[in-house]
Amino acid sequence: MSQILSRRDSLSQSILATVGATVVSSAAETPGSPKEAGSPLVAAPMPSGKIGKLSVSRLISGGNLISGWAHSRDLRYVPDLMRHYNTDDKVMDTLELLEQHGVNTIIADPNDKTFRIFGKYWKGRGGKIQWIAEGHPRTEDWKTNIQKSIDFGAAAIYVQGVIGDQWLKENRLDLLGNCVTLIKSQGLPGGIGAHELEVIVQSEKQKYGADFYVKNLHHSDYWSRRPSDSEPAVINNRADNYWEHDPDKTIAFMRGVEKPWIAFKILAAGAIRPESGFPYAFKNGADHICVGMFDFQVERNVSLALHILERTKNRERPWVS
Repeated sequence: MSQILSRRDSLSQSILATVGATVVSSAAETPGSPKEAGSPLVAAPMPSGKIGKLSVSRLISGGNLISGWAHSRDLRYVPDLMRHYNTDDKVMDTLELLEQHGVNTIIADPNDKTFRIFGKYWKGRGGKIQWIAEGHPRTEDWKTNIQKSIDFGAAAIYVQGVIGDQWLKENRLDLLGNCVTLIKSQGLPGGIGAHELEVIVQSEKQKYGADFYVKNLHHSDYWSRRPSDSEPAVINNRADNYWEHDPDKTIAFMRGVEKPWIAFKILAAGAIRPESGFPYAFKNGADHICVGMFDFQVERNVSLALHILERTKNRERPWVS
């Protein structure tokens, strides 16, 4: 394990050196306003891929920018800290900064705060960022939540991974097919999310018709990895994080799936450095990566993603989007 970690540390240092010391230092600087935050360090346009008719940037913003979910293990104060920092105005500044750097899509929950911020950002600031909604349908009512996102202007919707995992345990994966059919009937791309690979396996086997999948992926070479990663970390009877149980198995199966794959949790909820997590995800088949970002991380993450994508030409899983 120490040899693996040493190799990954060397890779991280090499990537950092290539991207440039000024990019590294920018992560520690206080950003200016979005209008002032542009930099020649981010010169190339962000590559994108197609999900249905949507053109989606390879780097996607995570919705914890809005929700405040931090998956911070036993550091219980972190979500509150995130929510206090990311006020409505700060979130809108960050959305504007993301768009300026070519990130044209965010994944977020369909809740009152999301609706409030998107409403102000799209109408008040003229923002164009696309919203892929995390669907949170219930077993007893799988239509209402999805329809709210459709009505509010989601560009695409998928059934969120926790729900997919739950329906796998309840033997109700058929509801995934119902949800995808509803979403697609409204002219939007419909997707399926999961932490458990078996959700994706069965969705393909049963031909539920998903236009894309949202599946977590990260390597296991980080010091805080639990001795047994077969279960999520549980704090006061609630799951605080969902680990990638078997990345090799996920990579192998997704290699044969000819649908766009958005990989999330690629940094194991902050335990893995982007210089290690980004190339691991793209090299091993992800078409897009979803990453939670503060405003002061946007420029560095975009520069890093551009650097890695430029060098990720040949991979075993072809680009699907």
